[in-house]
Amino acid sequence: MAARLSRHELSDLCLGKPPLRSLSVNDTVADALAALKKIDDNYVTVWNCHHSFIRKQQTAISKCTTCACIGKVCMVDIICFLSKPQNLSSPSAALHSPLSALIHQTSPLLVRHLPPTASLVEAIDVMHEGVQNLVIPIQNLFECFDSNTLRHNNNSTYCWITQEDVFRFLLNSIGVFSPTPANPINTLGIIDTQNLFAVCYDDPASSALDLLSLSLIYQSSVAIVDPNGKFVGEISPYRLNSCDEGVVPAMATLSAGDFTSYIDCGGPPEDLVQLVKERVEEKNLLELLHDETGLSSWSSFSSSCSSDEESCSGKNWKLGGYSGRVGRRSEAIVCYRWSSLVAVMIQALAHRVSYVWVVEEDGTLTGIVTFQGMLKVFRDHLKSMC
Repeated sequence: MAARLSRHELSDLCLGKPPLRSLSVNDTVADALAALKKIDDNYVTVWNCHHSFIRKQQTAISKCTTCACIGKVCMVDIICFLSKPQNLSSPSAALHSPLSALIHQTSPLLVRHLPPTASLVEAIDVMHEGVQNLVIPIQNLFECFDSNTLRHNNNSTYCWITQEDVFRFLLNSIGVFSPTPANPINTLGIIDTQNLFAVCYDDPASSALDLLSLSLIYQSSVAIVDPNGKFVGEISPYRLNSCDEGVVPAMATLSAGDFTSYIDCGGPPEDLVQLVKERVEEKNLLELLHDETGLSSWSSFSSSCSSDEESCSGKNWKLGGYSGRVGRRSEAIVCYRWSSLVAVMIQALAHRVSYVWVVEEDGTLTGIVTFQGMLKVFRDHLKSMC
């Protein structure tokens, strides 16, 4: 059974996947912001060519010898970029920065082109190295894309496969790996205590900016702890991806604890809205309050969420199914050292995150389990059976 599972090709995981919307590295931060608001995905791909669905630049396809995805950009990248001290005083200028300003030096390592004939084991191998998204050419038996679908060199379109896609596929055959999935995670060596990013509740939310950027690389999050090391919440990239640039003033002025309340689904409390406004005025960051800067009105965020605890609606929120961006309340997902691998795996998949925090019975934060760590277990099992 394991050998048969390992022979599956990536084309099997691509069924039903939509073509990627791409931006050129020469586009601007504002272009990326506009793109993220138009698509039902948390990320937009960045390419080394000039084929951008924002600008509809289909020119010179024949002159472009190599079209390659060199990274990806999400709303968290934009929020962190606009929240930097040098950009707070002039957000309109920051929005006109080239997209290369958002591409971290490790970004090319997070995406990898693979052929659709590559095996599941090959996919798990490269993801174990830290690759998060596999860019796969779409093989079409029928032409089903609209006229606005961008094509790269050789008239190609692409989709991508995430670590979440691989885990959902593995979950359908979880019995093949028995009894390993039932083992406690502390016996499998997958609890990460090194790459543990945390800030204190009363620390400025802005102190988490660099950690948020790192959490995107490690597909984790930024924990919030009290002075005794007790886990009290998180600033989650997955939650921030459901927001827009309107949360920048809050990121620049609130504490980490208050910021999590501000971005919680249902809208920020009125007292926090007023507090942000007062502090923005105190810091002379008045340009953040005006629409003409290119930022959306930050105050509109307070009315953009519904009272539904599970989902939000409004111009800053997108609803959707498995591939959509879904607003969630900001309760963090936790497990214990003795939790089983399959239980942790299901927790992550159910909540559309790639990590689960590990805490002690008294709430002390002790580690984190990520998809990449869990992949090692399945990779070793498949290797041993082939």
